Amino acid sequence: MAQIDYSNPQTDTIELKRTLGKWQLLFYGLGSMLGAGIYALVGKAALMMGNAVWMAFAAAMVGAILTGLSYASLGSRHPRAGGAAYITQHAFGITILSYIIGIAVTMSGLTSMAAGTQAMADNLLKGFSLLANQPYQAGSIWIKPVSVVIVLMIGLVLIKGIRESMWANLICTFVEAAGLLFIIAVGMRFWGSVDYMEMPVGTDTGHFSTVLMLVLSGAVLTFFSFIGFEDILNVSEEVKNPSRDVPFGLVGAMILATLIYMGVAITAVSVIPYQEFADSGSTPLVRVAQVAAPWFGRIDVVYVGISIFAIGNTALLNYLMGSRLLYGMSRQGLLPGFLGIVNARTQTPVVAICVLFLIVTALIAVGNVKALAESTVLLLLCVFIIMNASLIRLKLKKDEPKGRFEVPLLVPILGLLVCGAMLVRRAIDPFLGKEITSEAYLPPMLAAVIIVAAAGLYFVVSPVKVAEEGKIKRD
Repeated sequence: MAQIDYSNPQTDTIELKRTLGKWQLLFYGLGSMLGAGIYALVGKAALMMGNAVWMAFAAAMVGAILTGLSYASLGSRHPRAGGAAYITQHAFGITILSYIIGIAVTMSGLTSMAAGTQAMADNLLKGFSLLANQPYQAGSIWIKPVSVVIVLMIGLVLIKGIRESMWANLICTFVEAAGLLFIIAVGMRFWGSVDYMEMPVGTDTGHFSTVLMLVLSGAVLTFFSFIGFEDILNVSEEVKNPSRDVPFGLVGAMILATLIYMGVAITAVSVIPYQEFADSGSTPLVRVAQVAAPWFGRIDVVYVGISIFAIGNTALLNYLMGSRLLYGMSRQGLLPGFLGIVNARTQTPVVAICVLFLIVTALIAVGNVKALAESTVLLLLCVFIIMNASLIRLKLKKDEPKGRFEVPLLVPILGLLVCGAMLVRRAIDPFLGKEITSEAYLPPMLAAVIIVAAAGLYFVVSPVKVAEEGKIKRD
C-alpha cells in the first residue's frame, strides 16, 4: 500500500522555543514535587512510623530515585516533547502501547489538575472566610466555578510563553519551599529532643522483619510526595542543552526535595509528639508552626495562602506537561496534526492548551476529587513501569547510541520491580479494610477506564506510525 505523508507544515516550520537552562529545569522539577500534599502527608506518615518518620522518606527517596535515574538517562538520550510516548515507541515499536502510555501520562496530569484546582478553590474560599472571621462551610457550590476560572488563568499564562510559565513556576516554588523551610528554621531548636528511632507503641522493634515491613509501608505512603520529577522529560525539547541539563535538573530536584522532606519530618516530631498528629486534621504542619513560632499571628491564614501557591504550581506544571505531550504525540503522528500547531509569535502549542482546558473543565464538572487523585497515582505507576522497561530494552539494543548520562542496567530493573510492587499494593490497598465501600472501587476503576478508553480511541483516530527516518506516514 502506498504511504501518504501526513506531516503538518505548520508543526514542521514552527518549533518550540529553547529557553530553559539547567537551574530553571531544577526549579521546575522541585516545584513539581513540593506540592501541598506534604503538609498533610507528614502527619499520616508520623502516625504510622512514630519519630522514625524520616526513615520512610529516606526509603521512599531510594525507590523514587531509581525511576528518576532511569528518566534522567532516557532524557539525555531522547530529549523530545513527546516524552514517555516517544521513548516507548522508540524502545518497543508498538504504536498502540506508545499511544496508551501517552494518553495515560496526559490524563494523570489532567486528573491531578482537576483534583488540585478544586482543592485550590476550596483553600481560596477558606482563606477569605478566615480573613473575614467568618465560619467556612466545606463543599461550597462556588468550588467548581472557581476551579474552572483558575484553569483558564493558568492556560492563558501557558499561551503567553514558556518563559512566563517558568517565572510563574519560580515564584510558586519559592513560596512553597519557603513555607517548608520556615517550619525547619523555627523548629531546629527542638532537634535532638526525642528519640528518632522510636516507633509507635506496639511495634516489635526487636524483630528486623517487622521494622522493615513498617518502613516499607511508610515508604509506599511517602513515595507519592516525590511524584512530579517525570514532568521534566516533557519540556526537554525546550531546554538549551537537554543531554546535560535534563539529568542535572531531575536528579538535583530529587536531592533537594529529599533534604527538605526529611528536615520537615524531623522537625515535626521534634516540636510536637507524633501521637498528637491525629488531632491536627489535614494541617499538622500548621500546628507545628503555631507551637514553634507562637509569636507569628494568624499563621493559619499564611499557610492557607502557601497551600494555594503549592497547588497552583502543581496545576501549572501538569498543564504545561500535558500540552507538550499532546504536541509531541501529534508530531509523532499518534494524535491529529492540529494538536501540534505552534503559535508563530509565542512559540507555544495553543491548540493543545485549549483542548486540555475543555477536558479539565469536564473532569472538574463530574469528577470526585479523592478518586481523581488516587487514579493519578495508579496511572503514573503504570507509566513508570513501562519507562523502566524501555530503558532496559534500549540498553540491550546493540545499535542504540548512548546518552551523556548513563546508569547501570540494574537501576531500571530495580526501578521496575519497586514500581510494580507499589502498583499492586496501591491497587489492592482500598480493599484490605474490614468494610469495603463503593468509593474503594473508584480509583482503580477510573484508572482502568482511562487505559481502556485510550486503547479504544487509538482505533477511532487511527494514529499514524513514525517511520525510521522520522517522517510521519500511514501504513
